[in-house]
Amino acid sequence: MRFVVPTGNSASPKWVIRADRSAASKPLLAGPIRRVGDVPEDASLRSSESDPFDLIVRDALIVVGGVARRCDIGVAGDLITAVGPKLRSSAPSLDARGNLVVNGLVESHLHLDKSRIADRCAVGDGSIDEAMAATRRAKPTFTEADVYERARQTLLECVLHGTTRVRTHVEVDPLVELRGLDGVIAAAESLRAAVDVDICVFVQDGLFNNPGTDELLVAALARGVKAVGGTPYADTEPIRHIHRIFELAAEFDVDVDFHLDLSQLPEPRFAEVVCEETAARGWEARVTVGHLTQWSMLPPATFAVLGDRMVDLGIGVVVLPATDLFLMGRTSTFAKPRGVLELADFVAAGGKAAIATNNVLNPFTPYGDCSLVRMANLYANICHLATPEELSACFDLVTRNAADVIGISNYGIAVGNHADLVALDGASTAEVVARVAAVRWVVKNGRQSVRGAGAELLGPHDMNGAGSDASSL
Repeated sequence: MRFVVPTGNSASPKWVIRADRSAASKPLLAGPIRRVGDVPEDASLRSSESDPFDLIVRDALIVVGGVARRCDIGVAGDLITAVGPKLRSSAPSLDARGNLVVNGLVESHLHLDKSRIADRCAVGDGSIDEAMAATRRAKPTFTEADVYERARQTLLECVLHGTTRVRTHVEVDPLVELRGLDGVIAAAESLRAAVDVDICVFVQDGLFNNPGTDELLVAALARGVKAVGGTPYADTEPIRHIHRIFELAAEFDVDVDFHLDLSQLPEPRFAEVVCEETAARGWEARVTVGHLTQWSMLPPATFAVLGDRMVDLGIGVVVLPATDLFLMGRTSTFAKPRGVLELADFVAAGGKAAIATNNVLNPFTPYGDCSLVRMANLYANICHLATPEELSACFDLVTRNAADVIGISNYGIAVGNHADLVALDGASTAEVVARVAAVRWVVKNGRQSVRGAGAELLGPHDMNGAGSDASSL
């Protein structure tokens, strides 16, 4: 009962639950794409021999409108200027060798400032309350230099795994003041040639129960960050918390990004309040909500009602599989809830949705390597997804759908778009997710930023060759 189709009756929900699983009979990794030879000539993909190129990507497998084709990609400056077969140019080239080439992966929800503090925070019962308390105790020890080093290391891992765009949430409150923000800004600046970082300043430990936090939010927003957010469930006045975040968004003309409805209990829920405030403020298509674990425990028809409202308002949903799976079900001795909201129905109804990393090596998620492909694979496992269509949809949640959620326009392999390119060791998006395919190289703004280094099997003659130390193997 996973698939849904939009209906044309505006008086009823847009979603119709359908139990048709005929797609499951298809070969797992065939991929929902036609053979290359079936692709008609498309004027938008023709090369222009007069274009000057600074870089040519040779023999790339790209997918446009569900159709795969082998082609070259011409880059001038930081833009894609031509896509077509065998482009004529003497410019430097990168050989994709028939591997899948996509726009850079998009990390839509990441905590750089509190990443890599697991060594400072013991995990006991693994609850949300414990994780928040442990982080609260650690924050006074954060210095700008400390945050910079940890955030940079985490951001570097994102880059090496093919991510070229990141939205990061940075806490401000009297315990950490603006030190986390300063450290993250410095880390982002140090890697700006390899990744674009947008910052959402947010409240983790409450607003109205935490005097001085509001003033720090205002100070952070005055520095030109792109979004503001909060955690209503952590505040003594959650409704007022939501209203204040929207007030600040309107004052500084920034987007809103909430941590929302993170619990394994069905009540209370605040997504409806966010919908009401979005409509009242005219903030359509500028609001994102992360987690929604509570909604994963409700009947599909109940979520469909809220989903219709969120689709109409353009509110994006970001599911955070690693954290939500780790934190949920702690009090259950059997039949543990997973807490990961399945997005297929919401996306099929026209909703904006993504999956993201969230936390790395801290009390909320004491593991992680910043690979969005691995996160897509984890999500597929949790939600029992296996067909080519389902696996390809998982990949969309860390690429084009994620770009839509955080407001990135002109995303995709097309003339005029930014030359942020990633070559992945696979022949389809479904295969990339199924195998957690490796990154071969990355181009950021028209310039190669990453060269993948894969393991190589050595034969006996290699082990005994010059410069080898067979005894160490």
